[in-house]
Amino acid sequence: MTDTLFALIADYGAFAVMVSAFLSCLALPIPTSLMMLAGGALSASGDLALMDVALLAYLGAVVGDQAGYAIGRIGGAPLLERLARKPARAAVLARARRLVDRHGGVGVFFSTWAVAPFGPWVNFAAGATGLAWRRFAIWDALGEVIWVALYVGLGFAFASHIEFLASLMGNLSGLLAALVLAAGAALWIRAAMRARAGRKPDP
Repeated sequence: MTDTLFALIADYGAFAVMVSAFLSCLALPIPTSLMMLAGGALSASGDLALMDVALLAYLGAVVGDQAGYAIGRIGGAPLLERLARKPARAAVLARARRLVDRHGGVGVFFSTWAVAPFGPWVNFAAGATGLAWRRFAIWDALGEVIWVALYVGLGFAFASHIEFLASLMGNLSGLLAALVLAAGAALWIRAAMRARAGRKPDP
């Protein structure tokens, strides 16, 4: 996959990283973290300007998050209900809503980089549940600085070991995403069991 990403960025430059970042923030399954690693590595070799890669990746991520928030704000609770029709997706959304309800902007901040695969669902939930836009925008902008700097910086610093680094970071991201999904599924099952118990008639 890394060779394919290198070829894509070689053809379209840093704009490929920007588009990838934007689309991934709308929950499309695109390996943006690996794209940023590749962009950083190509910057180290002199094929791309490091600042161009970093700025365009950041722009794509922030605009994508804002689009996700706007979709959630416009769609509201009905949108979340439609998205939650599939059990696996329902678990993720339940966790996203819980994160936003409990931690607000701080939850948005950590979702952008600590558990990046979870971030798009937090964007939807933040908009749909009415988290103040200014609060969302500030914490999101701060979080995306870390996400972009981390992956572009690692790609630049360890360009000669990009294959190993891509595999390592991909495994870590997958593990974090799996843990989030498992926690969300457990919460969804627990809530469903409580709701069912509450509907049982008294003997």
